[in-house]
Amino acid sequence: MEHIILHFIAKYGYYALFAALVTGIVGLPVPDEILLTFSGFLVSVGRFRFAWVLLVAFAGSVVGMSISFWIGHRFGLPLLETYGRKIHITPERLHSVERWFNRFGKFAVPVGYFIPGVRHLTAYFTGISKWPYSTFLLYAALGGLLWSSTFLTIGVFVGHRWRLVTLYLHKYLLAAGLLLLVAAALVWWVRRRRSKIM
Repeated sequence: MEHIILHFIAKYGYYALFAALVTGIVGLPVPDEILLTFSGFLVSVGRFRFAWVLLVAFAGSVVGMSISFWIGHRFGLPLLETYGRKIHITPERLHSVERWFNRFGKFAVPVGYFIPGVRHLTAYFTGISKWPYSTFLLYAALGGLLWSSTFLTIGVFVGHRWRLVTLYLHKYLLAAGLLLLVAAALVWWVRRRRSKIM
């Protein structure tokens, strides 16, 4: 599957990258970080232009997140619980992400981009929680820009070693995401204690 998608991007360029990111973020088994670092590699060899590929990746991520948001907004949690397995969303993952989302709120959307398995669900939960779309879009756009530019830049700098570097990143990304969560929880706890004292 991965080989087919990468060949598709190498052949059809920006359009293929956009389509792959949209479907990957909605929930299909598309290796998003691999797509971005591969695209960064294509920039390094002159096949893509960085500004264009960043724009396309950013747009694909925001469109994918927006589709997920509106599915969550319109159909709610029962749809994901009933049909989620077909796009690799298990009830266990749903409930763990729901708890995490409810705890960290708005931070969950931009930070969630960097955590495998979470990125695909935060937009659904913002829709289920009936956020205003304008608020969701602000946080989704911020996260999408940071996420896209990070992995594209890595791909540009590592060049032909993009696959090896991506494997290591993917391996440690979950651990890094958990550290970010702990840090966010600590900040939240400290602020809460200060507000009680004051």
